[in-house]
Amino acid sequence: MRHFPIFIALEGRRVVLSGGGDAALAKLRLLMKTEARLTVFSEAPAPEIESWAGAGRLSLVRRRMDPGDALCAALFYAADEDAAEDARTVALARADGALTNIVDNLSGSQFITPAIVDRDPVTIAIGTEGTAPVLARAIKADIEAMLPARLGPLARAARAFRGIAEALPMGRARRAFWSAFFFRSGPEALERGEDLQTVLDAQLAQHLGKGTEPGRITFAIVASGDPELLPHKTRRILHEADLVLHGDTMSPGVLELARREAVFGPLPDHAAPLIKAAVAGEHVLCLMPSAPDTRIVAACHGAGLTPHIIPGIVPVPNLVPLEETA
Repeated sequence: MRHFPIFIALEGRRVVLSGGGDAALAKLRLLMKTEARLTVFSEAPAPEIESWAGAGRLSLVRRRMDPGDALCAALFYAADEDAAEDARTVALARADGALTNIVDNLSGSQFITPAIVDRDPVTIAIGTEGTAPVLARAIKADIEAMLPARLGPLARAARAFRGIAEALPMGRARRAFWSAFFFRSGPEALERGEDLQTVLDAQLAQHLGKGTEPGRITFAIVASGDPELLPHKTRRILHEADLVLHGDTMSPGVLELARREAVFGPLPDHAAPLIKAAVAGEHVLCLMPSAPDTRIVAACHGAGLTPHIIPGIVPVPNLVPLEETA
């Protein structure tokens, strides 16, 4: 990974761009979606840039950049579409302390701008290290088709309610609350035209009244180290599990699918650690190379916990062509 993906806070911060043509327009259409203070330097700005400046959406300086023009800027874009001028302005911006990007010049840039799927405040960035922008745009189109436009209102309501939802215990209880909102009660409320704040208040009261619920134990058989051969159900539970237990030979590619907050550990040879974690409310996932020991399964049942077992997908063995013999 040559470029580390991060999201930079730009609210109220200065972003400077040099250029006034098509490349500048493309970047400005994206940057104007942020809350940054935009300054554009151009001797011959496009009519759209002049219009945006007239509407107060950016500051337009009708000249070439000079030393000090990028002071206090978080980011700088060189979009003059002229190699010599881009090199000159980038040198000035770097001297002023800004991170710099030259449009369509990967090697000369300190950062790159990914393809973006915008469902404000949900934002998905897609990068290919600058090597395949066509592929990035194709992935962007696929993701945009998957994400409904109503995702934005749901996320904005959740942002306003997040502090109140901290009344729920951190971990599984809080995740269950937000999952219910994003995938059931929230979309249904939007369909009916209901107030999302009212829905969240009622749902929080319901979840607070539930108390601590016992966790779950799942045994997932992983018959191949290829993550693409994992059953969909196993992939989903990897995203949810609090405790992921596995053997020494488990594929790193499979473990990479677990959520970042999950705790990892070795598979136990008895059921007591699984039961203890589940009783405490955790979702325990055991990644097994084969079916679990029947004694461990029986012990889970004896503790009042019904484990779920997900069969694995066995890869087709290598079939070596056989020579016909007489």
